[in-house]
Amino acid sequence: MRQIPVDSEWLASTCVPTRPVDDLNMAPAFCEARLQDRIVAIVNSELIMLSDMKREFETEQERLSREHHGSDLAQRLKTAEYMALTKLIERRLQLQEAKAQKVQVSDLEVKQALEQMKRQGSPLNITNPSDVQTVRDQLLLMRVIDQHIRGNITVGDSELKRFYQEHRDRFALPEEYQLSQILIQPRSSDGLAEALTKARRAMDDLKRGEKFEDVAMRYSDGTNALQGGRLGLVRQGELIPTIEQAVAHLVPGGISDIIESPEGIQIIRMDDRKPKQFRQYEEVRREVQELVYQRKSEDMYQSWLVELKNKAYIEIKFQNDTSTAHR
Repeated sequence: MRQIPVDSEWLASTCVPTRPVDDLNMAPAFCEARLQDRIVAIVNSELIMLSDMKREFETEQERLSREHHGSDLAQRLKTAEYMALTKLIERRLQLQEAKAQKVQVSDLEVKQALEQMKRQGSPLNITNPSDVQTVRDQLLLMRVIDQHIRGNITVGDSELKRFYQEHRDRFALPEEYQLSQILIQPRSSDGLAEALTKARRAMDDLKRGEKFEDVAMRYSDGTNALQGGRLGLVRQGELIPTIEQAVAHLVPGGISDIIESPEGIQIIRMDDRKPKQFRQYEEVRREVQELVYQRKSEDMYQSWLVELKNKAYIEIKFQNDTSTAHR
């Protein structure tokens, strides 16, 4: 299921004045010396606890801590915390809706799903009540979304054709090139100047009218030098950016300037190019149908989430505090 996060501004706008924790007969708030669980959000009549949010946030926190540091890490952790809380709120709203609509999942369905996930390498334990509940909730979410969204989507042929016409480039085959190259590789770490000098001599020979194949055989260090430097067929997007840019405007027979690339010093000739071709509607109809269905599902899902939030009581009690929340 796709979760759609909302940012901290939405969370802030959702807040209403909080009631004292004592009114809810909850334990005292945590302090610096000893971290205790506490309420971070109320969704209708249900509570979301700090421990729930920490579990939701744990994997992302570990990833961010490996990849970022300092103030950048702190900002990213703050954003990720709010996203984790938002996901929990949205999930709780959807599960409450499933309960209100009397959506059910049998024990057998849960068992079969757990067994399948275990065969696929999931660490979930079929005898662990927490894992069983996690899978039950996932199945409930899938079922309630099917009921509210996927079952209500219709896609007509005229809509598919309109999408195809408006997004034809998505269904185009990439442009194809037939290329040849002269590749000159520096002989040592400080041999770039020598390689460039050799490349300029090769370019001078080409400008004097010598055949590209002969120049390639004489100067190129590439494995295809004996074949006149022929690279064969390549597709647009398969070349490294510096080469792609250099050949983008070449016509058949055209020769690039001298190019410095990770492979060495290169001179490229465009032997032939085949423009991109558009696949016919009938050929891509199923692909178009999936894209349109996915887009409509996403739009309907977002609208449904907004509807659930608008009719719900949501109180945010979480205050982001990296000095305590990330212990």
